[in-house]
Amino acid sequence: MKVNGTSYTTIWYDSDNEQVSIIDQTQLPHRFDIITLDTLSDFCHAISSMQVRGAPLIGVTAAYGLAIALRKNPSTQSENKAASQLLATRPTAVNLQWAIRRMREAISTASIEFRAERALLEASNIFDEDIAHCSAIGDHGNKLLKDAYETKTDGSQLNILTHCNAGWLATVDWGTALAPIYKAHKLGIPIHVWVDETRPRNQGASLTAWELQQHGINHTVIADNTGGHLMQNGLVDCCIVGSDRTTAAGDVCNKIGTYLKALAAFDNNIPFYVALPSSTIDWSINDGIKHIPIEQRDSREVTHITGLNKHGQLTEVQLTGNSPAANYAFDVTPARYVSALITEIGIFSADRRDLQKLKQLLS
Repeated sequence: MKVNGTSYTTIWYDSDNEQVSIIDQTQLPHRFDIITLDTLSDFCHAISSMQVRGAPLIGVTAAYGLAIALRKNPSTQSENKAASQLLATRPTAVNLQWAIRRMREAISTASIEFRAERALLEASNIFDEDIAHCSAIGDHGNKLLKDAYETKTDGSQLNILTHCNAGWLATVDWGTALAPIYKAHKLGIPIHVWVDETRPRNQGASLTAWELQQHGINHTVIADNTGGHLMQNGLVDCCIVGSDRTTAAGDVCNKIGTYLKALAAFDNNIPFYVALPSSTIDWSINDGIKHIPIEQRDSREVTHITGLNKHGQLTEVQLTGNSPAANYAFDVTPARYVSALITEIGIFSADRRDLQKLKQLLS
């Protein structure tokens, strides 16, 4: 996608220097910084500190992290250490586990002298597939947006509400929830996006709004509690969000606050779509509320916030007094509130039977 007119992916491997570079998302939207990841510790820090975030991108970053670790030491002991440390960085996003498992399977039959080479090849395959899958999600989701726009008799713009950031910054390119929006925009469909700020990390206000601005897409940042009001007053045509883990029965785990948007959409008869690659589906569980681990992050993310001061400097300020704060990073939206799942294979109902069809297509 474009940044100031130049094409970027969120992560890339430099074969000349044998290094991985990323866009440091903790600096956006105020600074556009590129940093290099060269050690296992670099990769673990990038994931845990959210320099990279979004389930698909976390998986790709972990894949490259394992490959770089094996380049330095291709032993099984090194592999075990790297896998263990990477898996400990973020517990909720299933793509992390999926990518590490796929990487280990890929190198399991390689001789010691070719393990690093095989690992890097597999990480590159995961990188390429993520771009292709997100583009396909955009194509399938665009059909829904096109149909929704064509039903508007007054010819007004299509109003879409999204939560958190599920754009290209959450993947290698294109994104999940924003991919259909980018595709629709390219076709000339007049789009307006309501962007939830997404406290406490503000990925909507900081990342989604920045992405949309870079691409010239009409959007408005709103406080998280505004969505229900907009829906009640006919100002939202549909909702599209991403997913960090979806169960085999269609329950969706996404950034905290997603469940409340789904409830409001359901009450107002507004479609609530979830866009995700099939790698985000955890086929081993059926009950998201019972079985998906919910990451609890540092309470400082709730009690403090970072922004530009009047001198244009990034400054952290304290929002609260000395009260304790809880920071649950995700919630689970039961399948019954999900209108459809938009995947790279196509559009599926959020239920066990239809997802089994998807699983068969993937096998």
